[in-house]
Amino acid sequence: MTQGNQIDTARTAVGTSPSAVSGWRAVFAFPNPVNEYAARITAGLVVLAAVATLLSGLGWGLVLIAAGFWLRVLFGPRVSPFALLSVKLLAPRVGPAKLVPGPPKRFAQGIGAVLSTAAVVLFFTGFSLGAWILLALLIVAASLESFVGFCLGCAIFGFLQKHGLIPEDVCEACNNIALRRL
Repeated sequence: MTQGNQIDTARTAVGTSPSAVSGWRAVFAFPNPVNEYAARITAGLVVLAAVATLLSGLGWGLVLIAAGFWLRVLFGPRVSPFALLSVKLLAPRVGPAKLVPGPPKRFAQGIGAVLSTAAVVLFFTGFSLGAWILLALLIVAASLESFVGFCLGCAIFGFLQKHGLIPEDVCEACNNIALRRL
């Protein structure tokens, strides 16, 4: 029996056929390209939630914001309530989709996930000032995306790709992004 047959036999034995494995990858897929308008609307919803959380001083808002970022990073817009609202309801009302590369947007969501998770940890370990500072940084970044159309995470992605820290094949379409000059 060849090694490939052994792997297929093992997958079948545990109930994971090759198509099931690719099905699991599809669960964690992120769209490429992404509708720029949906991304900007989602960022606007994050701004609203973050400002409400900052003004209320309630830690549960931080948890919800972090959960939303993680849902978008892991599953794209298929599970996140903000992304679903943006993609399915609000963005189509703006007009035809304006498509942009997906990997930088996922990277930006990842930065949001890390910052918001750190804010949750800081808040619930008694360092609420640090949590509110991180939340304020998220508000600035999400506001830039939503109101100005400047994705700070995408700019960082372009900078890292330009300097070889993110391989060019991760986002070939990104090689022409004007932000790469940073």
